[in-house]
Amino acid sequence: MREKIYSNSEVETENIAYSLASKTQPGDIIALNGEMGAGKTAFTRGFVKLLAPSARVTSPTFALVNQYEMGAGGSVFHFDMYRIEGEEALLSIGFYDYLDRGDILIIEWFENIRDFFDEHTVEIDIVKTSDTSREIIFERVKEI
Repeated sequence: MREKIYSNSEVETENIAYSLASKTQPGDIIALNGEMGAGKTAFTRGFVKLLAPSARVTSPTFALVNQYEMGAGGSVFHFDMYRIEGEEALLSIGFYDYLDRGDILIIEWFENIRDFFDEHTVEIDIVKTSDTSREIIFERVKEI
């Protein structure tokens, strides 16, 4: 099932993500696609706001992964796959170990690893339609 939602600001994008977070469970994977500056980190910030309200969300561009601990236990792991090319790189960062933990994963630049990934996900394309507006397209591979 595909669903499109329109956002006219960064705050609206965060609110859309916040709403999605209320429907997630441990083990869910949120896969984000979109060009540089599309709003993937803003989406993540809104998503994490519900699950780990005191977390300071930043892009894990150089760290590759940030961890945000949830108050009720468990974590949200926020990945940036911009520089990841090939399955060897996924293995070298221990990515597959995160899949076995049962935590929630948010993966920016999912399009770079899609071919090496077989888990059920909610795939989200964020398309920049102007300086402030976005088209957010949900592809529900797994119902949440």
